[in-house]
Amino acid sequence: MIFKTIQKVIRHSVLCHPIICRPNRLLSASLSSPVHQTIFKNLFSTMSYYIEERGSPNTLDYKVYIKNENGVVSPFHDIPLLADTSGKVFNMVVEIPRWTNAKMEINTKAALNPIIQDTKKGKLRFVPNVFPHKGYIWNYGAFPQTWENPEVLDEHTGCKGDNDPLDVLEIGYKVAKRGEILKVKVLGTVALIDEGETDWKVLVINVDDPIAPEVNDIKDIEKHFPGLLKATVEWLKIYKIPDGKPENKFAFNGEPKNAEFALKIISDAHEYWKGLVQKENSEELSCVNTTLNNTASIGNDKVQAILSESLPFSEPSPLLPEVDKWFFIKSNGMIFKL
Repeated sequence: MIFKTIQKVIRHSVLCHPIICRPNRLLSASLSSPVHQTIFKNLFSTMSYYIEERGSPNTLDYKVYIKNENGVVSPFHDIPLLADTSGKVFNMVVEIPRWTNAKMEINTKAALNPIIQDTKKGKLRFVPNVFPHKGYIWNYGAFPQTWENPEVLDEHTGCKGDNDPLDVLEIGYKVAKRGEILKVKVLGTVALIDEGETDWKVLVINVDDPIAPEVNDIKDIEKHFPGLLKATVEWLKIYKIPDGKPENKFAFNGEPKNAEFALKIISDAHEYWKGLVQKENSEELSCVNTTLNNTASIGNDKVQAILSESLPFSEPSPLLPEVDKWFFIKSNGMIFKL
């Protein structure tokens, strides 16, 4: 089945957004690919997910926890990678809705891995608007139960992993919501080298997007979304320049790879994640979870204790006008801003 995501808002003393998944239409399953078979061996989920916000948006105290009908779950460890029985539809955790600037990310170091806003020198981080782009040009997020291993040298990039879940760029028409769990299919990947670390960007589309049946591989992106692949590589290449950093580099000269290649990257990252959660000591990363039934699993009492350390949800703090500033970059790397 493909699942359609619907979200409505209910406010309590904290804010909870139900994300309800229901059957939509049949997807013909073909599991002949060895990569599909490897991933398919793991459990999939048709669970409904919600968010619970704590603290005030646009502050250091803001956190987004993910919940299902049984309580809080870790978006890093508890949400299954697969979304259905076909082996082709994956769960994506949305961290950053399209057109927004706040650099939100799964906090891999905190128990239960809430989504928080990244910081730089103690200040909230916002991605600059590099003309002609406004914020993120896709719905940006991560695949659960994946990990780019910082101890392994990637054969394609020659660099070690960045110690995070795999990044996902969703290209459908709908602007997603922070913390939403999308059902997506894989189209391809770009091999970014970010400050000397491997940082794969997997291109996907929401399976409920009207054009999704026609978009199945990297070549279909150029056909149905002309210019988006070029803009994606450009965005990833230059987005850190306004912060005083050099252009990012790519393996394969920035050429996007196809869906089958991307599925192998996902399969490898899932295997690295399985090794991570089996470690007795995962060093800086938190493997605390509520569903895996391993030594890092915790019950509701400990979950509530973790939540109690966060402030109750409150109204967003106003954004500084600088967040909307334009940056213009010449071919020689010179920066102009308005």
